[in-house]
Amino acid sequence: MLLVAAGGSRGAPLSATTTLTSSFPSITLQSRVHFLVHLPAGYATSAKRYPVIYFLHGLPADPGSYQSLSWLATALDGTGREAILIAPQGTRQPGGDPEYHDWGPGENWETALAVELPAYIDAHFRTIRNRTGRAIVGLSAGGYGASIFGVHHPAQFAVIESWSGYFHPTDPTGEKPLDLGTATRNDDANLHALVPKLAAQIARYPTFVGFYVGAQDPIFIPENQQLSHELTAAGIPHLFAVYSGAHSTVLWQEHATAWIALALAHLAPPVQA
Repeated sequence: MLLVAAGGSRGAPLSATTTLTSSFPSITLQSRVHFLVHLPAGYATSAKRYPVIYFLHGLPADPGSYQSLSWLATALDGTGREAILIAPQGTRQPGGDPEYHDWGPGENWETALAVELPAYIDAHFRTIRNRTGRAIVGLSAGGYGASIFGVHHPAQFAVIESWSGYFHPTDPTGEKPLDLGTATRNDDANLHALVPKLAAQIARYPTFVGFYVGAQDPIFIPENQQLSHELTAAGIPHLFAVYSGAHSTVLWQEHATAWIALALAHLAPPVQA
């Protein structure tokens, strides 16, 4: 395992909160996948296991776009809660837009990030190694990825949050749906189509579902409202809120601490190993 301090120095002390970069060898992507990891204060000297927030960035993006999420570390620290934050890369191509899907050998992003990455993190960090200690969160296309990961892998995650996201695969503009090739694949990638099965699934795997959007978001307000209506009609508890703001980092940074605190409130707290 390679750990490099965000500032570039190796072997930085971890007595304070620390943000590092690392990578893991993905079998399904047939390459290494890079990620940010933010560790709580005292991680190096405590014997605790911590809950983990997995955070997906927006798309289209570049291979290093995950590094632009370092501000989330400050937001997490602002909650006053102890947790690990993991922000993986979501593409290997400049301007890439894989929509966090499995596309075939060497391009299976969902399996890499929803299955392989948590297994790697659990093996290399002191985590709570079950769904009660894992949240999947994302912004914009990452919010879509988080929603699909959480619904497809209920045994992995106890919290799903979407920040200014959408709920069906789209083209890079966010305005046109993607055709994944078959009706079955299209439905399986569309959260609206999956709502009918969610009541039974959430009864078995209790899950906090939260999604938030800016009132001035140019594209995604109607779909967020639609999903809230569908979940309400199906009797599925969820938290939906509209905030003043656009589809922008300004909105996300302003509310990140509160939204992360909501996620952590529905996860198990740190425990002694």
